[in-house]
Amino acid sequence: MTAQPTFKQLKYLCAIAKSQHFGHAAKDCHISQSTLSASIHELEEHLGVVLVERDNKRVHLTRLGEEVVSRSKDILANVADLVSLCNTSEKPFSHELRLGVIPTIAPYLLPSLLQLMRNEYPDFKISLREDFSKALVEQLTNGELDVLLLALPYPSHGTTTFHIFYDDFLLACPNNHPLIKTQPVQLDDLNNQDLLLLEDGHCLRDHALEACKLNTNEMSIPYQATSLNTLVQMVANGMGITLLPKMAIDAHILNDIPVTVKPFLEKKIWRSVGLLWRNSSPRKDEFELLGELLKQLWGNVK
Repeated sequence: MTAQPTFKQLKYLCAIAKSQHFGHAAKDCHISQSTLSASIHELEEHLGVVLVERDNKRVHLTRLGEEVVSRSKDILANVADLVSLCNTSEKPFSHELRLGVIPTIAPYLLPSLLQLMRNEYPDFKISLREDFSKALVEQLTNGELDVLLLALPYPSHGTTTFHIFYDDFLLACPNNHPLIKTQPVQLDDLNNQDLLLLEDGHCLRDHALEACKLNTNEMSIPYQATSLNTLVQMVANGMGITLLPKMAIDAHILNDIPVTVKPFLEKKIWRSVGLLWRNSSPRKDEFELLGELLKQLWGNVK
């Protein structure tokens, strides 16, 4: 009789599939590389198949390995939901919540959220992971995270979304820029301007471009930044203009920085901020309660 794969073996296999590297996967799983390698070798022996092809440079999954990884992700997510199902029998936020947040939201919303949760639910434990949307959605799908706080929409399968509020985009210019005197500022005023954006991977970049109906192929984008704080400094030094989310401005990202922000004449120049969780999660009521608590924190809910 073929031995059954263990939960850890499937977890390690998915980690290898994600990083395509034994050393990186071992680090992500907080184990030694030798332990990881031995576990995968044992899994392959028990199943009587080859799942991973190894060479001196990188790791490749076999075609069967890719199918096993796909099914393993479903198994891991189902196990996570099984644990959550047992936890839902108690009062809300009685058990740890693994929350994923994108970098363009985390520093501006989390302080207020964490303070509220400490006051309302003093025994509540929350585990935070900050990453790009793509990585967070993958971790959610794998059962590594319970719920995400991010900008919507974001493509994902088998998930539920909960809209919290709309976060307006405002034009940010150096204090001596000609657009400062333009009344009112319109989207057409962005034409022929040096527009600074976050680098690829940040969904705020895509949402800003979509909200303003901008095509990067028709624009001058001289520089890209890794964070909103860097973007603000680039604007202050006269390198161009940019689009900033209102939540960052409300959180005083521009304190003592020579940058002026102006709203657009057009309406609905914004991104939707909300929660995302697996359809199969039994903690739906708890996530909706979290969403309502988040709505209470910000008076600019639309």
